[in-house]
Amino acid sequence: MSLGRPVPTGLAVALLAVGLLPAALTVASPAFGWLALALDVAVLALCAVDFLRAPHGEDVKVSREVEPILSSGTRNAVHLSFERVDTGPAPLRLEVRDEPPQVVASTGHRQSLVLQALSGAPLTRSRLTYFVTPPSRGDASFGDLHLRLLGPLGLCARQVRVPAAQAVKIYPDLTALSREALALARSSDAPSERTLRRRAAEGREFESLREYRPGDDYRHIDWKASARHANTLVRTWQPERHQPMLLLLDCGRHMAGKVQGRRKLDHAVDAALRLARVGLDAGDVVGVMAFASDVLTFLPPRKGHEHLRLITESLYRAEAALEESDYGRAYDFAFARQTRRTLVVLFTDLVDPDASAGLLTRTLALRPRHLPVVASLLDEDVRDAAIDVPVEAQDAYSRQAATRLESEFRRTASTLRDAGALVVRAPAQGFGAAALNVYLDVKSRGLL
Repeated sequence: MSLGRPVPTGLAVALLAVGLLPAALTVASPAFGWLALALDVAVLALCAVDFLRAPHGEDVKVSREVEPILSSGTRNAVHLSFERVDTGPAPLRLEVRDEPPQVVASTGHRQSLVLQALSGAPLTRSRLTYFVTPPSRGDASFGDLHLRLLGPLGLCARQVRVPAAQAVKIYPDLTALSREALALARSSDAPSERTLRRRAAEGREFESLREYRPGDDYRHIDWKASARHANTLVRTWQPERHQPMLLLLDCGRHMAGKVQGRRKLDHAVDAALRLARVGLDAGDVVGVMAFASDVLTFLPPRKGHEHLRLITESLYRAEAALEESDYGRAYDFAFARQTRRTLVVLFTDLVDPDASAGLLTRTLALRPRHLPVVASLLDEDVRDAAIDVPVEAQDAYSRQAATRLESEFRRTASTLRDAGALVVRAPAQGFGAAALNVYLDVKSRGLL
């Protein structure tokens, strides 16, 4: 640490301001000028003494504790620990300012505290916590810590810099990747928010036998097993396992727009990662591709939690490029060796009519061999603009443009559904849950 530099406090500035009063009366008598000068010199002298008597950087130890991997779109805690190492009886007053990454929103990174010297316990510790909310993914770094150690008079502080640079990675929202996602998925695009709970397992893969219960389908009775056990038994079924699912993330220019303060691609990556976790937990094999005008990342369908780590690593640096997406190249690359029937989930934006034309052609070509799902974010601002009553001329233009975008989406979505594809559209808050609901429905109905 350096010896620091002096920083006058608000009290010192206020005292210097008092010295301006006699200075203003100098026009009446030169004696007031000397009085103002004497006051200023006295305040500056006291500031110098206060700075010399202020604690040094070596009198306190400070450190930062933060996870090396942060989750985007959520609050992440940062802890600052302080330890007083001097043995003086006076309390040690200080202000701390951290340097969080410029790309994140932070609250509480500048705070004040007092370290008391307790009898018999001269090494006094304290801990502060503040929060950072990264809006997007990628690499980031914290800077140094800055301390202002106040002098005993409260007129001047010693400011020191504590080297504490630290690199962190910002991943997609990891807090949503819980096993509870299978039991509870919330859909926000319904007329009223509803909860979809995990339904009884249905499918085409045999799971077990159990005793017959009133209301069971007679077609599920296993007559041979019932005869052997002298009891009526029915077969239970579960969704098939080890089925392939391929997640395609459009990283073109129309995914660079922002919804609720975050880029559309960030919401899509969060939803894709959540869906990958649930698919792998269900025993399916999951692959992922990020593409724009060319393929950026591709991981073929695999299974296991190690594969989830690889998927997370491959997506946390994905960025939206200001270029048109080539859906044909992406599909050709993905299905060059993929022959099994696959659930294909494409995260893209359907409000762009020019891009939707190429998307329609190539997505519909996947049927009937594969089952395509197109997931698109609902921009609530655009939706509201399409139905709001205009007050001014600018509102009318906005409504016309929003109405056209909504009409293009409905036309594209209708064409996709008529051809047998599935379409998901939900606001940012429920986007991941809406995609998850479709996956659970596909599995329970045995559509693959």
